[in-house]
Amino acid sequence: MVKKIMDETNIGFMSHIGGLSLKKLDTNNFEFSVVVKEIHLNSGKITHGGFLSTIADTGMGTAAHMLVENRRCVTISLDIKFISAAFLNQTLIGKVKIQKKTKSLIFITCEILNSEGIVVTASGVWKILQSLKQEHLTK
Repeated sequence: MVKKIMDETNIGFMSHIGGLSLKKLDTNNFEFSVVVKEIHLNSGKITHGGFLSTIADTGMGTAAHMLVENRRCVTISLDIKFISAAFLNQTLIGKVKIQKKTKSLIFITCEILNSEGIVVTASGVWKILQSLKQEHLTK
């Protein structure tokens, strides 16, 4: 039986903002990249904080799914620190690290960098769900 990989980096909401590319480096380390486009900018012509938060959440969440062999995980806590600005056409690299996994929780950190250094640091906690009722998945 072929297992479907749970990858939310380019579907749903993420497909509207350009998606991102995520790869697994080893058991606890992952990396993603995205290029800043016009739609990612705020009125000050810098990358919108909501976009930066979204890619951090998506990168860390997808890493959580991969860690637990594609069982559903949900964000229960997310802390974002905006360190510096990112601009149009810059490539952002997200470095995701699994800090700890328990039976029901995964603790994850992320740094998002551009060519000049750290743009964002993030940390969060993901809940590993036991199961979802099929009725919720088909609606």
